[in-house]
Amino acid sequence: MDFYFQETDLSFKHSCTPKLLYITMSKRSIIKNQPKKNWHIAIAGNIGSGKTTLTALLAKHLSLEPRYEDVEDNPYINDFYNDMQRWSFNLQIYFLNKRLSQIIDIRDCGKSVVQDRTIYEDAHIFAPNLHSMGLMSSRDFENYFNLFKLMSSLVQPPDLVIYLRGSVAKLVAQIQKRGREYENSIRLDYLQGLNQQYEEWVANYSDGKMLIVNIDEHDFQNNPEDLSYIIDRINGELNGLF
Repeated sequence: MDFYFQETDLSFKHSCTPKLLYITMSKRSIIKNQPKKNWHIAIAGNIGSGKTTLTALLAKHLSLEPRYEDVEDNPYINDFYNDMQRWSFNLQIYFLNKRLSQIIDIRDCGKSVVQDRTIYEDAHIFAPNLHSMGLMSSRDFENYFNLFKLMSSLVQPPDLVIYLRGSVAKLVAQIQKRGREYENSIRLDYLQGLNQQYEEWVANYSDGKMLIVNIDEHDFQNNPEDLSYIIDRINGELNGLF
């Protein structure tokens, strides 16, 4: 199958000149030549970027099975935000276990799925950020990352990752709007550090296709045109197989 590469960036409005990487398949249709694939789309992004909202919208409009991040039943999340240094390792191990279980479920369910958060973000963004801030010891970080490498080697990457890029100001506004009590103590330097880790990860991501959506420019929750534009880009990436 031939692939053509064109540059695009969803942070630009619809009529703007494309700027970042965008991958499209050749015009030759593969629908008639191959059986339908069960797609795995995963949404990545900082706290408050709108991952859960976009997961629900894509599940509805693209007839995908949603897989949400377990937040409300997380036994460590409240303790973590009250004392990050004490609970950072426990929280990251919990998330790693949950995400691996979710990926196994996605593999075995026989459906096309959209996933809220990827298995890569904890290891490449959240844990390194905690370590760099002195909130996770080097011993715990190395132990955690070695476990991640082993577990991630056993699973396939998503067919498409959608990264929701947003400024700290935008993230804070959306965090305050949803009003989760345990998020009231999130530090601005913590969010900024996560944003920096995300940008490094995105720049080096090589496990598959990635689509970047700038949430400061695209209000997919309240603007149908912005949501339609994102859906068009997803269909382009996956060659209109929905």
